[in-house]
Amino acid sequence: MINRNTTLNLIKGTGKMELFDFKWTNGNHEDFKKFYLITEEYYSKLVGGAENRMAFIPYNICDNIQDVVIEYKNDKAVGCAGLKDCSPAEAEIKRVWVEPAYRGQGLATKLMELIETKAKERNFQRVILQTREIMQDAVALYRKLGYHQIANYSPYDKLLDAVCFAKDI
Repeated sequence: MINRNTTLNLIKGTGKMELFDFKWTNGNHEDFKKFYLITEEYYSKLVGGAENRMAFIPYNICDNIQDVVIEYKNDKAVGCAGLKDCSPAEAEIKRVWVEPAYRGQGLATKLMELIETKAKERNFQRVILQTREIMQDAVALYRKLGYHQIANYSPYDKLLDAVCFAKDI
């Protein structure tokens, strides 16, 4: 089942409004799987090759992500974010991604707002996420949105390059 929402976004610095569609689905959606492959390649390049992130790869499987929002511009998928159940009180945000050509327009912030709202609707009290310090734009976004760094949770507690964040919702 796919639920669809449409919003107008003000493009930063231009004063122009653009129409984006946001569709809710799950981790098995074709566009989300496409973004999974794109992000895997991006993360590998970021750290100098897949061999430098082999310890992370088993924890990045997206099949069991229950809630996914995909962002579209003119029917083209341009961004995504997922929400994975961790416990009755806590959910993990996964795969926040905006295509490079669409960055700087506040779209990642909108995706985060939507995913946090979904977590609240599902009665989670807290959302957590994992990234790497080298992903400076992501870290800055999470801090700007009120996330605070926490001790690395399992399985990332054994991965030296991981950094984890949380936000009470």
